[in-house]
Amino acid sequence: MPRHYLDHASTGPTRPEAAEAMFNWQQQPSGDPGRIHGEGMRARHDLEKARETVAALVGARSREVVFTSGATESIAAAFEGCASRGHHFVVPVIEHSAVRLSVQRLVDRGTHEVTLVGCDRTGRVDADEVIAAIRADTALVNLQWGNHEVGTEQPIREVIAACRERDVLVHVDAAQAVGHTKVDFLALGADLLSFSSHKFGGPQGVGGLLIRRGLRIDPLLVGDDRERARRAGFENVTGVIGLAAACRGLQGARLITEEDKQRYLTQVVIDGAGSMPGINVYGNTEHRLPHIVCLGIEGVEPQGVVLGLDQRGIACHSGSACSSEELQPSPVLEAMGVDAHRSLRVSVGWNTQEIDVEQFLDDLPLVVNHLRSLGG
Repeated sequence: MPRHYLDHASTGPTRPEAAEAMFNWQQQPSGDPGRIHGEGMRARHDLEKARETVAALVGARSREVVFTSGATESIAAAFEGCASRGHHFVVPVIEHSAVRLSVQRLVDRGTHEVTLVGCDRTGRVDADEVIAAIRADTALVNLQWGNHEVGTEQPIREVIAACRERDVLVHVDAAQAVGHTKVDFLALGADLLSFSSHKFGGPQGVGGLLIRRGLRIDPLLVGDDRERARRAGFENVTGVIGLAAACRGLQGARLITEEDKQRYLTQVVIDGAGSMPGINVYGNTEHRLPHIVCLGIEGVEPQGVVLGLDQRGIACHSGSACSSEELQPSPVLEAMGVDAHRSLRVSVGWNTQEIDVEQFLDDLPLVVNHLRSLGG
């Protein structure tokens, strides 16, 4: 049975060019990029060339790119790094758990407070509400580029502009944006931006934190002066080489082509599933990421839908996007005021074909109707 993978928002398969680049790099002698012998200097050269390639994709200066293990670490580094700048954070309730738990840890220490900002029924926050929550002691405002469960894009430009006027730092969680839509860090004006490689076809276990030039924050990981003393620990050079290869392939017209295709495929899902009885499309139809669709399915438990589709060769996700083994109710959907217990997320990526979404639309009503006939 052919498989149809529709869970790219969780992780996607590695692009062939990224896998090839990592394999080829590992076949050559290499050393510690922090050493001055030949092997170390070669590793340093390749690491810095990769940094330039990654920076070009996200519209940043190469020195603004700090390599990390992924967006979760980058987010934690942003919060811990800015904690000494004030005693208050502004965080929308629809943020990823990596954001919510990072700030909660600081609150639990008794050193900081957080103002949580709500959203409308499409999962979009009000920029004015975010801005109104800023205080004189605000250390950081956090806002995701686009929601990881329903795909709704947020008013990041309005919030960033207002924060710059108030001299308040802004961190953007762009884990679901980089590699799927155009990101220009310099033009955006944000202070910090996080992303993960594996969300758009790079290897797992590597990502980045963009830190605006001139900004100094306390490092999360200490122990040496790697990454210009902004992140200690031996760099995952192999992973960075693969990330750079994925970024290189997306420069130019390919990113636009992939974004257009992903937007078309998710629109096919929206049109098809949205016309089915008892199925609702969640999220903002005007401001949305190209690759994510969230469906509310009435009358059945999500575990049964996920397993039923899996038996038919289709991989999707349900429940809170940050849960691993248990399908927990989604805090994002709860904040939106919709059914947080019966959702299905469909997400496409660089290798998704039309047959994948067509098969999903063929099999979804069969699975749902069968479950409804059994009483859920």
